[in-house]
Amino acid sequence: MSQRRRGAVRSEAARVAILRATAHLFQASGYDNLAMESIAAEAGVAKQTIYRWWPSKSALVAECLLEGLLMPDLGLPDTGDVKADLIAWTDRIFTILREPSGESLVRSLIAAATENADIGRRLHDSLGTESSVTGRLADAVEAGQLRDGSRLQEIAEALVGAVLLRALGRIPIAAGDAERLVDTVLGGALAR
Repeated sequence: MSQRRRGAVRSEAARVAILRATAHLFQASGYDNLAMESIAAEAGVAKQTIYRWWPSKSALVAECLLEGLLMPDLGLPDTGDVKADLIAWTDRIFTILREPSGESLVRSLIAAATENADIGRRLHDSLGTESSVTGRLADAVEAGQLRDGSRLQEIAEALVGAVLLRALGRIPIAAGDAERLVDTVLGGALAR
């Protein structure tokens, strides 16, 4: 005899509607103003449905982040020039931060990450410090662009950390900031 699952069956259409509504409202008003009632109304579902599938708004935001609904693709390019690639990547993030909605999105994600460790890990992963950035740096070591023994994880974290501090501090971003930041972070790691 097979066991049947208790409770309502999770509808994929409802799940997608909830995630899209969450992403839209999150981007429009930020994490602090995100309310389950608003999400339910926009998605056309009952609030209980949301709570049955996600225990908190932070869990819901985490799933939106995992599904790629909140952050644009921030993959690091690989043109064969690690310094140029890091500058282009950092400048792309700065472009997002220059827009009020982008700055608000990043600050809201940071706020959500402080409330939920899973969101923090997913934000860390989506910014690429584990895979994209450190992988690109490792390729640069193999290509002789960076010195052997360079602390790749620390370089990636310093770069991303500096970007996040600018978002939190609402520091204006000027032309050339990405290049200056990358020069500073890479410092002695560049092969001469």
